Amino acid sequence: MSKINLIGRMSNNTVLKRMVSFNGFAKCMSDWVPKEKETHTGQKWDESDYRLARFVDRPKHVNPNFAINLIAEEPPVACKERVAWCDGGSGPTGHPKVYINLDKPGNHSCGYCGLRFYKEDHHH
Repeated sequence: MSKINLIGRMSNNTVLKRMVSFNGFAKCMSDWVPKEKETHTGQKWDESDYRLARFVDRPKHVNPNFAINLIAEEPPVACKERVAWCDGGSGPTGHPKVYINLDKPGNHSCGYCGLRFYKEDHHH
């Protein structure tokens, strides 16, 4: 009679071993150390945290395309008026319309989506 057991140890080195036993004979088939992926906020769990149990047999999925980096790639929008508005796009993909004062020089970002606006410097 053969059995396959998954024996796990969540300690400082977080090692999980798959054990295969045939009539009382046990052999270690492989060692697997899960790699902790860090989120854009720097979140990492302690190696002894019980919440890591959900990643025993599957990897942790972290999107490498952080929104702050993607929005930084968007060029600022030039405006001729003193006040710009942003709704984050149209319909259900956007956010409530906000008005942004552009009187001071430089870029001014939307508080919801981070898009940047600036007033074009033009003389009459």
